Amino acid sequence: MPPKTYHHFVTHNRVIAVISEMDGCSPTITLACMVETKNIKSLSLRSGISGLCYDTNEPILKDAFGKYGEIIEVKVICDHLSGKSKGYGFVQFKSESAACTALKEMDGQLLDGWNIRVDYANKG
Repeated sequence: MPPKTYHHFVTHNRVIAVISEMDGCSPTITLACMVETKNIKSLSLRSGISGLCYDTNEPILKDAFGKYGEIIEVKVICDHLSGKSKGYGFVQFKSESAACTALKEMDGQLLDGWNIRVDYANKG
């Protein structure tokens, strides 16, 4: 019997990525979910979006995510010198349910021809 190893993952996206890298393996996987309740509000209302097309701007991002609920703020992170997008951004929702639905529906979807990744973001 092979030895047991334990790993701690912060996001479900990372778990999926690691499992997909186990090509040809048949591991036994047990998942446990722990949530620190004092941080859930700051984590649940703000979504981080990566893998954005460099031409995707804030109005495009707001339009794509706005159908899931009221948005408080949209931010595409840009290079300070060139002003060009760095390929990631944030959408802050008014409600936790809107953020959760957006994450489920938009993660892995195409936006401006690029597959985007959506996850909860730390408030910063």
